[in-house]
Amino acid sequence: VGRRHSGDTAVMNGGVAHNLSEEESRQDGAGDTDGGEDSNEQEVIVIQDTGFTVKIQAPGTEPFDLQVSPQEMVQEIHQVLMDREDTCHRTCFSLQLDSNVLDNFAELKSIEGLQEGSLLKVVEEPYTVREARIHVRHIRDLLKGLDPSDAYNGVDCNSLSFLSVFTDGDLGDSGKRKKKGSELEQIDCTPPEHILPGSKERPLLPLQPQNKDWKPMQCLKVLTMSGWNPPPGNRKMHGDLMYLYMVTVEERHISITASTRGFYLNQSTTYTFNPKPANPSFLSHSLVELLSQIRRLHLPSGLRGTHTWTGTHTSRLGYEEHIPGQTRDWNEELQTTRELARKNLPDRLLRERAIFKVHSDFAAAATRGSMAVIDGNVMAINPGEETRMQMFIWNNIFFSLGFDVRDHYRELGGDAAAHAAPTNDLNGVRAYGAVDVEGLYTLGTVVVDYRGYRVTAQSIIPGILEREQEQSVIYGSIDFGKTVVSHGKYLELLERTSRPLKVQRHNVLNEKDESMELCSSVECKGIIGNDGRHYILDLLRTFPPDLNFLPVEGEELSPESVRQGFPRQHRHRLACLRQELIEAFVEHRYLLFMKMAALQLMQQKANKESKLATLTENSSPGAAVPALPSTETPDSPLEGKAEDIIPGLAQAKELAESLAAEDGSDPKSREVVLNACKAVGSISNTSFDIRFNPDIFSPGVRFPEDSADDIQKQKQLLKDAGAFMVSCQIPSLRIGISELITRCAKHIFKTYLQGVELSALSASVSHFLNCFLSSFDAVAHLPADELVSRRKNRKRRNRVPGGGDNTAWASLTPSELWKNIVSEAQSYYHFTLHCENADQVVEKYGLQKITLLREISIKAGIQILIKEYNFDSRHKPAFTEEDILNIFPVVKHVNPKASDAFHFFQSGQAKVQQGYLKEGCELINEALNLFNNVYGAMHVEICACLRLLARLNYIMGDHHEVCCFRHYKHILIFLSRYWASSTPTLSRNMYTGCVYYVSGNIGLVLHGVMEYDLSLRFLENALAINSKYHGPRSLKVALSHHLVARVYESKAEFRSALQQEKEGYTIYKNQVGEAHEKTKESSEYLKYLTQQAVALQRTMNEIYKNGSNASIMPLKFTAPSMASVLEQLNIINGIIFIPLSQKDLENLKAEVQRRQQLQESGKSVEDLTVDGPLELEDKIPMDVNVD
Repeated sequence: VGRRHSGDTAVMNGGVAHNLSEEESRQDGAGDTDGGEDSNEQEVIVIQDTGFTVKIQAPGTEPFDLQVSPQEMVQEIHQVLMDREDTCHRTCFSLQLDSNVLDNFAELKSIEGLQEGSLLKVVEEPYTVREARIHVRHIRDLLKGLDPSDAYNGVDCNSLSFLSVFTDGDLGDSGKRKKKGSELEQIDCTPPEHILPGSKERPLLPLQPQNKDWKPMQCLKVLTMSGWNPPPGNRKMHGDLMYLYMVTVEERHISITASTRGFYLNQSTTYTFNPKPANPSFLSHSLVELLSQIRRLHLPSGLRGTHTWTGTHTSRLGYEEHIPGQTRDWNEELQTTRELARKNLPDRLLRERAIFKVHSDFAAAATRGSMAVIDGNVMAINPGEETRMQMFIWNNIFFSLGFDVRDHYRELGGDAAAHAAPTNDLNGVRAYGAVDVEGLYTLGTVVVDYRGYRVTAQSIIPGILEREQEQSVIYGSIDFGKTVVSHGKYLELLERTSRPLKVQRHNVLNEKDESMELCSSVECKGIIGNDGRHYILDLLRTFPPDLNFLPVEGEELSPESVRQGFPRQHRHRLACLRQELIEAFVEHRYLLFMKMAALQLMQQKANKESKLATLTENSSPGAAVPALPSTETPDSPLEGKAEDIIPGLAQAKELAESLAAEDGSDPKSREVVLNACKAVGSISNTSFDIRFNPDIFSPGVRFPEDSADDIQKQKQLLKDAGAFMVSCQIPSLRIGISELITRCAKHIFKTYLQGVELSALSASVSHFLNCFLSSFDAVAHLPADELVSRRKNRKRRNRVPGGGDNTAWASLTPSELWKNIVSEAQSYYHFTLHCENADQVVEKYGLQKITLLREISIKAGIQILIKEYNFDSRHKPAFTEEDILNIFPVVKHVNPKASDAFHFFQSGQAKVQQGYLKEGCELINEALNLFNNVYGAMHVEICACLRLLARLNYIMGDHHEVCCFRHYKHILIFLSRYWASSTPTLSRNMYTGCVYYVSGNIGLVLHGVMEYDLSLRFLENALAINSKYHGPRSLKVALSHHLVARVYESKAEFRSALQQEKEGYTIYKNQVGEAHEKTKESSEYLKYLTQQAVALQRTMNEIYKNGSNASIMPLKFTAPSMASVLEQLNIINGIIFIPLSQKDLENLKAEVQRRQQLQESGKSVEDLTVDGPLELEDKIPMDVNVD
């Protein structure tokens, strides 16, 4: 659904928009943006004006300036200092202003005397045991930044940066081209063989940066806790906190004392305890300063990214893994950040930044806890129960497994329903969180898939563990509708979410046959915590069910669904419609609503004109007016006939807007709206308002008899939504065989892995991959026991979920696995796979085994050794247990949105689409600043802003900004780190939806540097792709023919060039006619090629005739100019420059001034009529693909 912005411009991410009233916008969650776009722009200016600079003085360094905001906390300056290279080794310090210690959690604007130019001193503070542990952990993290092992293997989401690899030989540290002597260093533009079109080779090694000049830097071999801990009482009296043990690269063994004053060397050895200071002791407040005095040490900052599915075997620094920290009250933090003020932009920025930070920390903690639960490192709160029924609490987070405990989901599908419920619940949490109603709270929720198990991690409602669930729930049902309760306050809060979430308020019957009013599904439970907050949980039925996968006795689906073979029995009854589908269906119904109203208005208008003509002419009626089709007939506009009468929404909108002008006073207007509302299924008779009852077709839910008519309408609406999906949405999708196969394999792998003993994990995973991909007839060999027990018969006790000495996995064979995959595809997706092994998949569907390996690894959380695998060998398996490096968690969680930044980004896109490039660029810049403020420097939205800014600056001719290293560097860093886990190289792009643009761009660049043969391969590949997806008669295909012809011309192969250009000319002639400019250009180029071909043939004939005495005229073999290459690059990337005359420019300037004046007066730009074309300068850039 679109949002209204200033100028009454509906802004959307594609599709059809319709305008909402102010009340609807507020209910959709947009009411927090006080004042719209103009007020937001003013607020941004205020923020920028009130920022100020302070000086920071740290021990041993020169003072430096730091730009701060009044809304920042002192703690954020602490974090900045811990990230700076010259102060990153300090952790235990305070900031002081005029000798007064600043509170870490105080906002800068609340500090008296802090102003522009104030000097903040970094003062070293005494250590405690906790601070010493934090310091050691921080130093260890910094030291690990020198070792790429964690980055290669994706430990804690570290990843490698590809920036230096991408810019090697191109950009130096200053952002400028490297020089070799007095000349610029040459760049090798030759693409690697494996990315060339038609190449069958898909190597793995390029997936991680390979720098031949890289040499490992190692400062220390070991940094860990000493065996002499804890300090004895007499040493505590001297301030000793703990003892550290260190081994340097030179094999020097060192013992260090951490004291309240800092760190110093002591005289202890491996066998002798002597905690007295060594001589010299080198007392230093920072461990890095101490190590720097022992040996030279340099610490870079590390990079963060995502889990990678490939890794390497590397050595690592020894350290203590677990350092206890303070337990956080996650629920209080999550809810408190949502309660922060949101009245103006500075408040909202502070609130969204806090929400994003807490959610990120919670997701990380929940992931660690889930892994600890599955690894058996957390004690269950109900240890006496069966393993799969156990629940856990760790770090104030509640964990439960995805199994059907106590037959809770028996009627819904058992374990299959229990496995699907957490993701449905997470989608509900995401939806309610996006609406963000004040006073309504959801739980922090993270769903983790790890080692074949699904774990749901949730924050804990205060007091919920102290009472039974029946006593806690005051709204909803705990038994799927058998007993139902309601609450006035919850109805009030949920009513505010009902419009944006399309949820209908309805009544259900409880166990006493009493009517209970709900504004959600019955499974949604309302609990008031001990903190007085109103929580909702169990949101698995937030969205209505998908009737295509929910057979109901006595109910027949629409003909569209029946023709497709629906309904189909699914393995659980929790299949529901996605929120995106609901939004698309409502948009579709709104279009029909507008067209229905427009048709009736047209009929009324035609009737009036007909009556007037009859009265004035006193003659027989003129042409008959077609009657409005009845909504009951198959020819109703709901069946699509209206689109033939009134094509497009614009005309319907223009006609239907007259309804609002009459304020409903005209009975005929009210009748028009009433008929349209009934036709589309609106719950209101006076306005368009479609909502769904999520309890329709829920087993166990009963409705009052007086609501039978409404229930029947809701059933029909659900059937229509299901029909819309199979008739309108699904046909626009393409079935991905690779995706289907790997999803089926993931389903099988999940249960396969649950029965594997932990010590056999790598062997079992490698055996599964061999059965899945290898041509070798995989026979599992149980791994030899590395540890021989002297008491083999002793029964081992393993409390890990599903654990035990289970070797059933070893009996899996390739034929059995693929038989299971084919069966899973048929039962789960109703798709028939005609293959019995991986080789047949490659042969029949044209897939590649490396693609399947990547997909199953990412989906199942498998990390493999990065090397080249031989899948086709029939003599040995492709994988061994040494190739399996790790199993990493696959995590789903809520991603908080920066709402104001997103609003500016959308508004900027709208301005650009209207032709206001400068204003759009300013709005996108503001969005970039706000995204940075909320997310920090690394986020996908920031990448989108930088890309659009570079494109706009190029269009406006500001080439310096386009090539600005700041934008270039940020985009490359982000791309290299955000996508490093999958396929960061250029070859990755070759297999995405943008493959045409990639091939076309590479081909043109290679043409420009006169690599003609390579250029031909890419451009011919782009031509083949265009022909396949756009049809042989497409104008895109004509352009591709022209580009290929240009390369053949440069190679002097004029016959081939003529053949290609003739194809393009034929398409232009048939599609746009002979008089079109493109057809004429192609015709002229054909004449030129013909002349060149004739000249070349004459020259060849002269040489054959007269040999060395031949008189040869010089032929024109001109290299492609950069201007022509750039022009073609603009065209294939959707940027067209239109030449204008001076008169056109003057007319345009006058029109732009008139529009600006009208816009300032508050009138909509859409209401203006333009007599002529709009132009801005001698060449107008028209970006047809700007967003």
